[in-house]
Amino acid sequence: MRVVVTGAAGFIGSRFTEMLLDEAGRLGYDDVVLLDALTYSGRRENLEGALADPRARFVHGSILDAATVDAALAGAHAVVHLAAESHVDRSIAGARPFYETNVVGTHQLLESARRAGVERFVHVSTDEVYGSIETGAWREDHLLEPTSPYSSSKAGSDLAALAYHRTFDLPVMVTRCSNNYGPRQFPEKVIPLFVTNLLEGRTVPLYGDGHNVRDWLHVDDHCRGLLAVLERGRPGEVYNIGGGTELSNLDLTRRILALMGADESSIEPVADRLGHDRRYCVDWSKIRDELGYAPRVAFDAGLAATVAWYRKNAGWWRPLKATA
Repeated sequence: MRVVVTGAAGFIGSRFTEMLLDEAGRLGYDDVVLLDALTYSGRRENLEGALADPRARFVHGSILDAATVDAALAGAHAVVHLAAESHVDRSIAGARPFYETNVVGTHQLLESARRAGVERFVHVSTDEVYGSIETGAWREDHLLEPTSPYSSSKAGSDLAALAYHRTFDLPVMVTRCSNNYGPRQFPEKVIPLFVTNLLEGRTVPLYGDGHNVRDWLHVDDHCRGLLAVLERGRPGEVYNIGGGTELSNLDLTRRILALMGADESSIEPVADRLGHDRRYCVDWSKIRDELGYAPRVAFDAGLAATVAWYRKNAGWWRPLKATA
């Protein structure tokens, strides 16, 4: 059976691909198509290990291109859709690519999947579609209240995916994850940005008062959740995937500083981001109860391992920072 992974050369996509190949025999996938446009954050080198597997093959192309998507999905049993523009700051600076890729590109995939008769379609989204929550945690049926161009484009793609299930009976499942971290994350995101800045002897830019709160999810745990949804998720359903570690940005920064042997003199307060949501938190009891998901990576251990990876792999991230 064929499974198509979009955005496969990115941070989450490349790790998901590795874990999928580990499980491919059990799941029955002998043809793993890795589709990526190789924009700034998609790196072919992220797939070096995966492409050594004879079951995997790479397709360089955009999800906006109908011919490319139709060819990749022809005969496919499943799609795991990770391709997205995902950095909030970039969406504030220029929103159009976010709506093109996240909404129009997702529509192209849905149309191609419908024509191809795909039997499983996992649409990967974000907790940011819910907006900010003062207390408690979002359930999957919470009203969508996105506040940035990025999150609104993802909300639009979520609604399109669920509409294709309702109208065309396309077997779509939507996942919404909390903040990911781990090796190979592009160094514009907060953890790799702060770690690599400190490795370069620079300060770390902390937005506002530092008390915005996020739930942190190791990329391996996220990918385990995606595999569970791919295998056993119910079409038409939404599954939150959380990490179970809530931290303010200031608390996170202090943990990074401690691991790097730095102190708070390395913090550079900067003006807060436009429309910065105060707190995100998802209720992930549904995926736990239905599919047996639970995060396995303790945050402090995962953060230490992530810091160690960036220490050892300057050759991977330095060129990216130079051109970002």
